[in-house]
Amino acid sequence: MTRKFMTNRLLQRKQMVVDVLHPGKATVPKTEIREKLAKMYKTTPDVVFAFGFRTQFGGGKTTGFAMVYDSLDYAKKNEPKHRLQIIHPLLLFML
Repeated sequence: MTRKFMTNRLLQRKQMVVDVLHPGKATVPKTEIREKLAKMYKTTPDVVFAFGFRTQFGGGKTTGFAMVYDSLDYAKKNEPKHRLQIIHPLLLFML
């Protein structure tokens, strides 16, 4: 499911390319992908950021990027505001 995995200690995160196989389905929701990645890396879904997904021609396989932060504080510090707003809509009021 993941490839090009890299632990980025400078930004306190794990970053990877995610391949999702979904034969017979149109696409897989990002929330489902975030939950699976959180389970894989033994963390909570609120520190997992998945983005940039593209479905291959003919369907069945989707590829995108994901970042798993060590804590929500590091995510607030390093993630762009538009990506934070998608996952945590009320978070920008607390910054």
